[in-house]
Amino acid sequence: MLWLASASPARRRLLEQAAIPHRVRVSGVDEGAIHDPDPSRLVQRLAAAKAEAVAEVVATSLGDALNESVASAFVLGCDSLLVFEGEGFGKPRDRTEAVARWRRLAGASGDLLTGHALIPLHGGAVKVETVRTCVWFADLSEAEIQSYVASGEPLACAGGFALEGQGGALVERIEGCFSNVIGLSLPLLRRWLMS
Repeated sequence: MLWLASASPARRRLLEQAAIPHRVRVSGVDEGAIHDPDPSRLVQRLAAAKAEAVAEVVATSLGDALNESVASAFVLGCDSLLVFEGEGFGKPRDRTEAVARWRRLAGASGDLLTGHALIPLHGGAVKVETVRTCVWFADLSEAEIQSYVASGEPLACAGGFALEGQGGALVERIEGCFSNVIGLSLPLLRRWLMS
């Protein structure tokens, strides 16, 4: 059994589409309290904090039943941000920030980083890794930027866009893992669960 330590509907959909049985438990971690100047380490630290918080709750709530009924149980934490010109972009605070970001991103590229942390509840090594995918954005007009931001979608997504939503039309191409841009790398998770 896999517990997803995330409130993200996009991550949940990825697991459902890949037919990976899972349960969702939101971590409640204060992301603003975790800092690191290196974006790759930051997303790893955030992913690990989320996974650790949920692992503690799940292990406590299930107790002995965990050992008896679930031979291979894991908690997966993830966190994403877009790195553009050395700056990390999480979710925009408001529409003004989203518009300003899109004015910079239009016609350029950035790296979408997703930190992954997998904790085995039955004992064993914790796995932590960052997956990087390069994203090239379309050269957008001011009207296109304003229209996309008015949709509200950018305010709910790391980097200010959703590849699986309306933002998909604004991405010219990607280099790397497609599902990573949506919120978690399915190839990485498959390798981890198979090992």
